[in-house]
Amino acid sequence: MYSGIGDRDGRNHEGGADERQAEVNAVPTPAAPTAFVDARALIGCRHRLHLNADHPELLTGVSEDAGVRQRREAAMAHRTRVREALIAADPDNWVVIDPTLRAGERAAATMRACAEGAHHIWGGLLPQEADTGRRGGSEILLRDLDRGGYIPVIVVNHKVTDPRQPEPADFHPTTSDPYHWDPQPDPHRKLRQQPRDQQRLAHLYRMLQRHGLASPALVGGVIGYHFDRILVHDLGALLDDYDRRYADRIAVVRGELPTVPSKVPECRQCPWWTRQAPADEAQVAGQSCEGWLTEHRDVSLVAPGSRAEVLRGHGVETIDDLAAWGGDDPEDWQHGPFDEAVVTARAWLAGAPLVRRAERVWVRRADVEVDVDLESFQEYGAYLWGTLLDGVYRPFVTWDPLPTEDEGRSFGEFWTWLMTVRAEAIAAGKTFAAYCYSRTAEDKWLYESARRFAGRPGVPTVDQVRAFVDGPQWVDMFQAVTDQFICPNGKGLKKIAPVAGFSWRDPEAGGEASMSWYRLAVGYEGEPDLSQRTRLLEYNEDDVRATMVLREWMRPRQPTPHCADREVPGLADFKSRTIAT
Repeated sequence: MYSGIGDRDGRNHEGGADERQAEVNAVPTPAAPTAFVDARALIGCRHRLHLNADHPELLTGVSEDAGVRQRREAAMAHRTRVREALIAADPDNWVVIDPTLRAGERAAATMRACAEGAHHIWGGLLPQEADTGRRGGSEILLRDLDRGGYIPVIVVNHKVTDPRQPEPADFHPTTSDPYHWDPQPDPHRKLRQQPRDQQRLAHLYRMLQRHGLASPALVGGVIGYHFDRILVHDLGALLDDYDRRYADRIAVVRGELPTVPSKVPECRQCPWWTRQAPADEAQVAGQSCEGWLTEHRDVSLVAPGSRAEVLRGHGVETIDDLAAWGGDDPEDWQHGPFDEAVVTARAWLAGAPLVRRAERVWVRRADVEVDVDLESFQEYGAYLWGTLLDGVYRPFVTWDPLPTEDEGRSFGEFWTWLMTVRAEAIAAGKTFAAYCYSRTAEDKWLYESARRFAGRPGVPTVDQVRAFVDGPQWVDMFQAVTDQFICPNGKGLKKIAPVAGFSWRDPEAGGEASMSWYRLAVGYEGEPDLSQRTRLLEYNEDDVRATMVLREWMRPRQPTPHCADREVPGLADFKSRTIAT
């Protein structure tokens, strides 16, 4: 069965009841317009969910965050690629729900396809549930030919597993070939925890269950970025947590539960962080989340996310409460030494951006020092390796739009140059070190580039990369900052380097903004914008120079009053409450 395939419209509608669901499904239908939520509401900030539901008019005209838009567009392109490959392999056994139909018509078409026993359904949308508030759909509904019903399979644009060498283990994730459903334990994969995927699958299972369409297998699948396997999740272990979480979130949307701001990683891209919201039981009129948190000196400003939840469980609501802590450490605190959390609060009150952990700050130095910073575009590749040696900036770059084979050329040139500098230093009897800030990204693309471009000129083997990054000559300045300082305002390079006296030329410099610049620079939507190439190179150069300035400030070669030892207060300064209060 094959019904005219068309481009998706970009609306990611994510997607009956048994006794375990009775409490959730018993929520009465409100007299006002029915509130609906999809699975995206299950992960993230409850207060943002409340504000979005209560004041959607205030978001009119708010420009979408550039990074969010790019991830959404990349996800749409990935789903199109997966759809076309799967359907081309077995066109007679797919039903494609027309994405141009209205939502009700799409849901009706999906239910007809299920009733007719379609083997594979792409773009299925399940009927909205006025009583529970659920809505959602699945990229794939897979007929369980052995047990009956359907298995939801979602397609996401992030990694869900990583490769690993087979070895004895207590747990191997279950995976299946994407073209032939045959779930088996997979010793060649290790699991990446993605709670949002699991919650969405549980959400879809409940929606299928309502109509008697859920497979008794109690599983769901995820096709990730690499589109090599389907990761299979056991949904039975997830449903209780999902039910509790969903009951909470739908109550928030319906105004049945109050919320207040709390700082979480999501705040960095949330319009409500700086946007004023009307007064309600939680907010002072005219205040943004940032303003409310600052006025209330909320503890999440220095202990964001789950840290704040633990502290609130012990009656610590404000930074002042945490700074005044004098009892034993909380038994359920699992976020590093608790005394450092107390010092962080005291430093915030004192206006100190950093606190030294030791009397003398230390970071590895060498005779020959190279600073390295890469720029990548989502999961497509690394297009720029920027370096700084003896004050001279050298970029190794490809401006062919990623993905491109020319990336292998620029990476090979970068690696050859770096290893040549190292070899010349050693031959001259000098020490050598290369520095980056937060090595996670650099390590990832060193390894992936070595795998993808193996055999090309200058490209190292994976073993050569491993020998370098695991050795003492590869220095992560982020780790050095983490080891040497307590950072009340965060540990990102944009937070730390200004304390050392560095500033970026571009006031909009940042990883998310650079994604927009890159699209313009390579001409994804039109002619390449050469000014954006200059912007990216300057941004990358500033990053490597910031790393150098930070290192010199932390451990200068010559005595100087402008250094961390002299300018940053130490732990002893905050051991008592006096300095903070």
